[in-house]
Amino acid sequence: MSSRSAKEGFLTRVARRGGRSDRSPLGAWFWDIDWVLLILTLFLMAIGLVAVAAASPASAQRYSDATHHMPALYYFWRQVMWVAVSLPVLFIVSMLPTESARRMALIGCAGFLIMLMLVPMIGVQVNGARRWLGVGVAQFQPSEFLKPCFIVAVAWLLSLKNKEQGLSGGVLAALTGGLTALVAALLMLQPDFGQTVVFCSVWLALLLISGISARTIGALFGAAFVGVISAYLFYSTARTRIDAFLFPDSTDAADHFQVNAARATLTAGGWFGTGPGGGQMKFRLPEAHTDYVFSVIGEEFGLISCAIVAVIFLAIVVRVFVKLLDEQEEFRVLAASGLAIQFGLQALISMAVNTGLAPSKGMTMPFISYGGSSMIALSIGMGLLLAFTRRNPFVSRSPYVVKWSGE
Repeated sequence: MSSRSAKEGFLTRVARRGGRSDRSPLGAWFWDIDWVLLILTLFLMAIGLVAVAAASPASAQRYSDATHHMPALYYFWRQVMWVAVSLPVLFIVSMLPTESARRMALIGCAGFLIMLMLVPMIGVQVNGARRWLGVGVAQFQPSEFLKPCFIVAVAWLLSLKNKEQGLSGGVLAALTGGLTALVAALLMLQPDFGQTVVFCSVWLALLLISGISARTIGALFGAAFVGVISAYLFYSTARTRIDAFLFPDSTDAADHFQVNAARATLTAGGWFGTGPGGGQMKFRLPEAHTDYVFSVIGEEFGLISCAIVAVIFLAIVVRVFVKLLDEQEEFRVLAASGLAIQFGLQALISMAVNTGLAPSKGMTMPFISYGGSSMIALSIGMGLLLAFTRRNPFVSRSPYVVKWSGE
């Protein structure tokens, strides 16, 4: 038997046993999943564990008292537990077909929106903000879980523009705008200015991607400008943080201490850092393991490591949009785009706060910062993103971007 015949026979046997011909749920997932996105996500989780381990001694010392002493790696071991819980969630959600993933997200949007309405009444107050439901270790933040579900719900509504008669771009913009306004109002009651910015920004981005008319876009940007001015004039939380950022010399030192401490910690290690465990500035940081973990990375692993983390976040967002270039289903394009924008925007805001380029917002860094509900919610969001960017090798796709008709 010739070597060529032997090779063909081997490939035939492999195909019969499995490979791309294996269309079982697990086999389909293995061949259709975007492995680049998945590996980059797992890499971020690994970086997060290292970063939380570096920040854990500072946070444990800050929150220890005479009656309760926390071990130095208290937050690290808890983060290991949350990652162990979140990974199966990510994989399971990523295996869902598009219809099932959409149905799950729509149900989740309704459920978590109701929970968000309950927060002002029965929520748990922590550090002056009422954002959590539950008791003890069962506490969770409904807004974190609402984010990916809200994005999918808005994407689904906007995708109906070319399918249902009577649903023009303007009608759908008003409908999704009403939903966004409700969520924003509930978030501002907590108060949570950072999450409000994320929800509103993603909604505006999805409207632009959906191809609404220029007149509607102009009206929305005008409304956004009015909203920012109104928030400054009538929303004390926004006004306090903006004033502390723009006029640090004329505000209370406590208002801008966090941003100054974060920037000092970030640059304390220079280009290459002090080495694991060598940082000292981190002990001055409030919330070193959550909001300001990026600064801890800068101190102990250097500014080059911070740049690498930023590049990974950028690579994930770019990868999603490259994958969507040949996608023909409008809903998948909108849903995946919205999830990628939310992911990248949250990382960008967190990095901007740590570098002093934005006022403090209490924004965690995706998969890097410590957190239980945020880690699980991010895993749901990334699982949905992986589900919507999966490819079926037996379905032919056009190499051109499908142009949707405008309003």
